[in-house]
Amino acid sequence: MPLLTASEVAEKLVPLPEWRLAGDEIERTLTFPDFPAAISFVHRVAKAAERAGHHPDIDIRWNKVRLALSSHDAGGLTELDFGLAAEIDGLL
Repeated sequence: MPLLTASEVAEKLVPLPEWRLAGDEIERTLTFPDFPAAISFVHRVAKAAERAGHHPDIDIRWNKVRLALSSHDAGGLTELDFGLAAEIDGLL
């Protein structure tokens, strides 16, 4: 899958206002009421990632979950990253 240009990335971030560009990835941090709620969300993300065949980096800190998406094999951001970001937002 081809890498997106900087202008394409900026365009694709518009409908994903909670995600931000951080180097060659997009990231979002979410806060949940407690640890079990955070883990439940991560479980839903894992199912979506498996279906997509594309896996985010996930960092869990008690009730906070940080997700980062990048197409490492392509060397940056592709359509896959933004598709999964939108799907993740839909899980909330």
